[in-house]
Amino acid sequence: MIKLEDRIRAWATVGHIIKNLSVQEKARLIEGTKAENSWFTEESIEYALQGIARYLDADKLRGWTKSLPDVNHTPRKIGVVMAGNIPLVGFHDMLTVLISGHRMLAKLSAKDTFMMQYVAGLLHEIEPRFKEYTYFEEKLKDIEAIIATGSDNSAKYFEYYFANIPHVIRKNRSSCAILQGNESAEDLQTLGRDMFLYFGLGCRNVSKLYVPENYPFSPLLDALAGYDRLLLHHKYSNNYDYNKSIYLVNGEPHYDTGFALFRDNAALVSPISVIYYESYKDQQDLNNKLDQYRDKIQCVVSRKGWYPDSYPFGKAQEPELWDYADGVNTLAFIQQNL
Repeated sequence: MIKLEDRIRAWATVGHIIKNLSVQEKARLIEGTKAENSWFTEESIEYALQGIARYLDADKLRGWTKSLPDVNHTPRKIGVVMAGNIPLVGFHDMLTVLISGHRMLAKLSAKDTFMMQYVAGLLHEIEPRFKEYTYFEEKLKDIEAIIATGSDNSAKYFEYYFANIPHVIRKNRSSCAILQGNESAEDLQTLGRDMFLYFGLGCRNVSKLYVPENYPFSPLLDALAGYDRLLLHHKYSNNYDYNKSIYLVNGEPHYDTGFALFRDNAALVSPISVIYYESYKDQQDLNNKLDQYRDKIQCVVSRKGWYPDSYPFGKAQEPELWDYADGVNTLAFIQQNL
């Protein structure tokens, strides 16, 4: 068994190594990851690595795990089904299970295997005892609890298949931004990161804007001009061309930056290269609109985080250890059920 402080030290050392990767080692990781998933770019991989290093701070880890016992007398087998929409998206679940002192049996996404195995390998080098706690499996058998991330359709299967054991089942979610019309050009440029990092593929990416009635779009479109580099990626460019052609053929009103489309639509989730927007009359109207999607919104962003429980612009993809996906505290889930 591995004592809690030893677990914390091992993970903090992983964070230190990732934070100080050599140019050569980082290039090797980037190339291996890009070869596995063409949506993953150098920028997105580096950003994901920075997020991992930010998590793995010894003081943060100690504060986060202060309620855990020093030693678990009976390590349990916890299954984890990981997504692969953005680099290292399953890392927090792996960290949560292993720092809790339990065994992780993980089914990796075929789209995000290389980097997850690299991080696990680092952990095993630093603390070899973790080898007996970390398993990557194609089929999850004899597990005592499950944390699974997938689509709304796969969630139905997970809920049926794992009905008899403690479970956390995550479904499709997306994020939104609230604009007031008083945002500066710099604010709007920063908001672009929330929309376009990872090409909008993450559940914390903003796919919907709530704007005041008669909102002038020109300042927003001008402020986002620097993100035209998105078109250099062939898959993103193909999505942009396709969605633009649909809007033009059908005569659907929209705003076009030349690399992204903005469409008036009450839905929360938009296609790649498209951002939906919806106007609101006042804050009560805004609250009502957001309440409709309470179970589908991952996070909300607003200028300087003025809206209750929202993140400042540019911070949607920078969660802390205690910012849990779908608002479900997986650390507490493990403590309470095992």
